[in-house]
Formats: sequence, C-alpha cells, structure tokens
Amino acid sequence: MEASHSVSDKAVNGLYNRVVKRGLDIMLSLLGLVLLSPILLISALAVRFSSPGPIIFRQKRLGSGGREFDFYKFRSMVNNAEHSGSGVYSEAGDPRVTKVGSFIRATSIDELPQLVNILKGDMSLIGPRPPLTYHPWPIDQYTEFQMHMFDLRPGITGWAQTHGRKDVEWHRRIELNVWYVEHVSFLLDLKIFFLTFFKVLTNADNVNSGQTLK
Repeated sequence: MEASHSVSDKAVNGLYNRVVKRGLDIMLSLLGLVLLSPILLISALAVRFSSPGPIIFRQKRLGSGGREFDFYKFRSMVNNAEHSGSGVYSEAGDPRVTKVGSFIRATSIDELPQLVNILKGDMSLIGPRPPLTYHPWPIDQYTEFQMHMFDLRPGITGWAQTHGRKDVEWHRRIELNVWYVEHVSFLLDLKIFFLTFFKVLTNADNVNSGQTLK
C-alpha cells in the first residue's frame, strides 16, 4: 500500500511540475506585473536618474537543461561595475552600489524584472536559483548529481534561498537545489513562498560573503 501511495504521489507531483506549475507561473507573473506596475515604474525611474547607465542589468545565467538565457534585474550598481572591484558580486559596503541600488537590494525590488523571465519561459516563480555561466564553475564541471538542479526551470526564489540564502556554501546550495527538484510539489512551493516572504520582510541572509557568493 505504501509503495502504491508513493507511485501515486510521484504521478501527481509530475503532473504538477509539467502542467500546473507553468500555468501558475504565467498567471502569477502577469498578476504581479499588473499589481506591481507602480513600483516597477518608480523603481525604473529611480534607477535611471540616480546614476548613468541602463535601467535593466542583463546577465547570462544557466537555466533548464544548462542552457544560457538573459537574466534580468534592476541595475543596482554603477554602470560597468562588473569590470571593476570584485566583479559582478558585491559585499557589504561596496561603494559601487548606488543609493537607490542599496534600497532595491534590501527590499528585493531589484529581482522584480525576473517576472518577465518567467513569462518568457526562462524561469519559474520557485526553483533553483540560476547560476552564472562561469560561477561557481562552468557547466562542464558540474557532477552528474549536481546537473539535476537543471532538470527544472530556475526560480526567483527556491529551497536553498529559504535555508541560508546568500550565506550557504555552493556545494551545500546545490544539494538543496537537487533535493527540491526531487521533491517538487504544490505544498512544497507554497511553503517556500511563505518562507521567502518572511526572509524578504526581515532582509535575512541577504549579504554576499566570501566563496558563498550568489
């Protein structure tokens, strides 16, 4: 009987992942873009007039199947900041972060353009965070186990982000991502959603540190 329930649960979770999850992503991202449009507009204007450079910061990331895609964020650093200092990463007190950038990072507003990534099919609302093409290491250096984190679309938030966010070493972060891929379900996504809401409200674990950089 337990084996039968296990097979049934896997079938339900598989249906959720293939059909329901994508439908919810489209519906919620559209709703988010409409409801948050005033915040998006104000943020875009604030970024535009606070420092020279583009409003949206585009970056190559690895998505489902290890394929590259253009990842969107509101620009929170001075233009071309990735070519100076510590590259694309920043730690507490990084002078390259603008005043507006500091605020939108603390409130996670800088992540809102990823709602467009969701509509395009690059990302999901919840899933493993997409890594850079070269960090923590190139795609050909991931182990067979680690590659399973690319079995799903990456997310704006995920299981690893609710268990340390930026303060988790990369091998452990990938283990958490793979665990999520193997256990994805509606109830788990709902749990991650509310845990993320708490993290954002408290701004917990939102500072890069050493080799755990996101």
